[in-house]
Amino acid sequence: MGLDIKVPIGLMFTILGLLLTIFGLATAGNTEMYHRSLDININLWTGIAMLLIGVFMLATSKIKPAKKE
Repeated sequence: MGLDIKVPIGLMFTILGLLLTIFGLATAGNTEMYHRSLDININLWTGIAMLLIGVFMLATSKIKPAKKE
């Protein structure tokens, strides 16, 4: 069939990672919000990680497409 699961999952990670990164950047000055997480902007760092994973999955799906049976 030629369907590759990395494309929709990579898109999901990329979109959600982008949203979390933007939210983390928008709330970077709010120290009260991140007090419970030891003053670590967890939205920013999780968003960046998800964005990198999504881009990696999309890149690997384009480099080596799924085998057609």
